[in-house]
Amino acid sequence: MGEMIMSDRIIEMKDLSYAYTAAEGETPRLVLKGIDLEIEEGTFVAVLGHNGSGKSTLAKHMNAVFLPSGGIVYVAGMDTADENLLIEIRRTVGMVFQNPDNQIVANVVEEDVAFAPENLGCPPEEIRRRVDDALKVVGMYDFREHAPHLLSGGQKQRVAIAGVLAMQPKCVVFDEPTAMLDPRGREEVTAIIRRMRDELGTTVVLITHHMEETIDADRLVVMADGRVAMDGTPREIFSQVDRLRELGLDVPQTVDLIYRLNKKGFSMPLDALSPDECAEAVAGALRT
Repeated sequence: MGEMIMSDRIIEMKDLSYAYTAAEGETPRLVLKGIDLEIEEGTFVAVLGHNGSGKSTLAKHMNAVFLPSGGIVYVAGMDTADENLLIEIRRTVGMVFQNPDNQIVANVVEEDVAFAPENLGCPPEEIRRRVDDALKVVGMYDFREHAPHLLSGGQKQRVAIAGVLAMQPKCVVFDEPTAMLDPRGREEVTAIIRRMRDELGTTVVLITHHMEETIDADRLVVMADGRVAMDGTPREIFSQVDRLRELGLDVPQTVDLIYRLNKKGFSMPLDALSPDECAEAVAGALRT
C-alpha cells in the first residue's frame, strides 16, 4: 500500500526513474534517471527541454498516467503507485495534452466541459456553475453551444482547458499545449495559464520547448537526457546563455540580443527578459 505524507508541496518526486519496456532480448531504455523535484502549491513552474529530454515522460508521472520504475511520486501527499488513490490523484492534478482533438469528447462545447464533473458525480446545478465559470476563464463562454470541431485549434485547446478546470483541480499540468497551435493560439493559451496562477491560485506546470512561454514562470526547470540539468528562476536560468547552448537549447530573443551586444563590449544585465526590459537596458547602455 502507498503512504500519505503531509506537505505544502503538491508534487514531490524522489529518485524517480522510468524505463519504457523493451522488446524481448533488449535492455529497457531509461528515460528518467533519478529525478528529485518538488513543486510548491500555487506556483507556476515551466519545464523546458528539447525532444528526448524526458520532459513529457516527467509530466505523465504527475497524475499517474505513468508509474515510476524506481523511486516514488507523491501528489498532495498521495503515493501515485497506490491504485486506491488514483481517482483522488486525477481529481487533484488535471492534464492538458498537445492535441485538443484527443481530449474533446462531446458534440457541443458546454457538454464537453460538463463531462468530467458529471463523472465526478456533481449535482446538476453545481455542474452548470462549474461549466460557466470554466468557460468564462478561458474566454469561450459565448461559444458554449457551438460544435467543437468547427472551432480553431486555439479555441479547441481552450475548451480542453475548460474541461480540466471544471474538475477544479489544485494543479494543472500542460504537456506542450501549444505545439499544434499558430502564434495567436499560443498567445491565447499562455494568457490563460497566467490567469490561472494570478486569479485562481492554481498550481501550473507547463512542459514546453518554446522559450518565450517560460518567461512569466516563477521557476524554470531545464531537462536534459532524463535529468534535471538546471533549476531556478527564468532570470537566473536565461542569464546562463553558454550553459543553455551546451544543452542544445536557445534563449529568448531579448536575452540573445543583449548577449551579442555584450560580446561587442557592452555590459548589460542578461536578465532583461521582456521586450520592454530589453528596450530599456539597450537604451540605458546607449545613453552611457
